[in-house]
Amino acid sequence: MNAVIDAPGPESLETISCYYCGSEKNTHFTDAWEDLTGKPGTFHFVRCQGCGLVYQNPRVRLESIGRYYDDEYIAHRKKKDWGFMTPLYNWAMDKHDRQKARVVKTYKELTPKSRVLDVGCGAGTFLLKMNALYGAIVSGVDFKDLSALPGFDRIDFHYGVFCDQRLSPASFDLVTMWHFLEHDYDPIGTLQKAGEVLKSDGILIVEVPRLDSRTFELYRERWPGLQAPQHTVLYDKDMFLRTLERAGLKVIDYLPYGAFPAYFYLFAGFMFKRLKGKGLNLSKAVYPYFLGQLLLSPALLFEKKLNLAMQIAVCRRPK
Repeated sequence: MNAVIDAPGPESLETISCYYCGSEKNTHFTDAWEDLTGKPGTFHFVRCQGCGLVYQNPRVRLESIGRYYDDEYIAHRKKKDWGFMTPLYNWAMDKHDRQKARVVKTYKELTPKSRVLDVGCGAGTFLLKMNALYGAIVSGVDFKDLSALPGFDRIDFHYGVFCDQRLSPASFDLVTMWHFLEHDYDPIGTLQKAGEVLKSDGILIVEVPRLDSRTFELYRERWPGLQAPQHTVLYDKDMFLRTLERAGLKVIDYLPYGAFPAYFYLFAGFMFKRLKGKGLNLSKAVYPYFLGQLLLSPALLFEKKLNLAMQIAVCRRPK
């Protein structure tokens, strides 16, 4: 059983300046809550008056944020038995990695000699998919020690903050950040590090929630992309691309959709609006989740054109 978490006190919070321009001047943007699990606390997002970036301020200190990434956190959940829904659940989880693989295949041909790094690798399923499909040599970084999870014997796992890792320069053919950058405490430094470890012909793929999306317009303070306090910064298209370029990367393509299912944001936002901070019981929600997905499946065929929730940038090191 997970320990009860109290709302963060002043000692576990810190006031910060803008990640992009360093300005300390900002205006209130919205309040947010840990709607997924119902942990207590109200968290504040501000908009920088200098550049327009939206970020959490104050934020939970790095040494205190780990308690919000417990076994209830969706990317780290260990539950495997969902009753008669288990086959459908497993298919949906694998579909997410298949979608990532399709994005990768569009931009990079991988072989058994290819080296792949996933930053914020979570349970490692994407890396295992790359290993299974191409025989690629796979490495992962996560600030939570997940090395005991199945399949990590095939992953070169690095535990800790990405920027602190000793990784050889120009050593990876592919670096991915699937919904990692919005969690990061030093986004530009992290992107610069990613550029350093890329080979000259390597590819960086970054996926984040899109602030200027239809689901944000629909749900506002209950938008799943807020996911406070884990999400520290929110990107609209303009600030996403500017941040990548500020880090010295060359954006070669931009996709107004993601590998992550936009339907999750549609469903979760609706539930968060109804529950108002009580937390989403995934064991019960799994049934209406898949039913709703079935009913909305015709509309979801047009997901790539609807700007529902996600965005992806594909980058290279400048030559």
